Amino acid sequence: MVTQMTEISAVLSQLGLTSWFLSHLDESKASRHRLARVISVHKNGFDISDGNCHAFAECSGNLMHSADSSLDMPTVGDWVYADIYDEQNEDSAYGIIHGVLPRKSLLKRKAAGKQIDFQLIAANIDFAFIVQAVDDNFNLRRLERYLLMVNDVGITPIILLSKSDLKSSTEVEAMVESVTSIAPAAKVLAYSTMENELPDQNAGLKAIKDYLVAGNTYCLLGSSGVGKTTLLNSLLGQDQYRTQTVSKVQSKGRHTTTHRELIRLQNDAMLIDTPGMRELGTMSEDSSVDETFAEVSDLVQQCKFNNCSHTNEKGCAVLAAIDSGELSEQRFRSFIKMKKEVAFNEMSYVEKRKRDKDFGKMIKNVMKDKKR
Repeated sequence: MVTQMTEISAVLSQLGLTSWFLSHLDESKASRHRLARVISVHKNGFDISDGNCHAFAECSGNLMHSADSSLDMPTVGDWVYADIYDEQNEDSAYGIIHGVLPRKSLLKRKAAGKQIDFQLIAANIDFAFIVQAVDDNFNLRRLERYLLMVNDVGITPIILLSKSDLKSSTEVEAMVESVTSIAPAAKVLAYSTMENELPDQNAGLKAIKDYLVAGNTYCLLGSSGVGKTTLLNSLLGQDQYRTQTVSKVQSKGRHTTTHRELIRLQNDAMLIDTPGMRELGTMSEDSSVDETFAEVSDLVQQCKFNNCSHTNEKGCAVLAAIDSGELSEQRFRSFIKMKKEVAFNEMSYVEKRKRDKDFGKMIKNVMKDKKR
């Protein structure tokens, strides 16, 4: 069994298979099925690859019925146990997914709208490129939400400021400083894809390329229109993916990428492209809010009273920091908003799961009574 797994890891190493996944294998499933990685997700199935063959795949009936929630279903970047049929003909190769390997990380958000559930974005990511344009789309509050999303699951953020050719070097430097003020531990790079016209401003793009390491999995996150697809084409060295302009009326980008896809770059780094997200409801852990807003959390701990409301109490370290200019009021309000949102969504999700389980028990009891 050990020899077989060593051979498989060699075949799939270019897709990001590491010893971590091999150490978390279900030996029974691994002996009956092959390992494959989910390359993209569609409404009616998945594209998977075992390193030699790409195939369209569906989940087995057993996997569908045993899943307790959307978290148990495959998403792009997942490693899965699969059977692939007719693999000699890639146009008709077909697969069945029988299980999902444990994940190193799982990027997710609250489902859009009023629904209290998770929407899976991608799995097994090492680094997240969070892209913001230096034009009207630049928004620190939205950036905080992306940072909370990746901090929640232990993904290392790299913040990219695109379209730096639209601003002066002084303006770009000011934006980099404002980002660093809320994410002091993150790498921040400003870049322009106008390589031929503005070579002096394109050092950031070269730095991005140098940051991509073989065997690691990265993802692109950001609103529509910030330049994710243009960046992807620059990294690929060709205009393989279609781009669209930002609406001048609404200052909103259009969704160029319509589904999530894992792409292998020339140096064997793996990059997951994701559609732009206008709605970023969070279902993160409360501790992740404290990590993302570390300076605010530290101030809260310094307040004179444990139950300080940070409104008018004497000895409130937060109010003192706001008065002195050490902490912006917007940053503090964002911290409080995230805390409340996380608490509400967590409570609502727990209630939803309880209702789903109670409903499932009721259905089972009805079916038992019917059989009797």
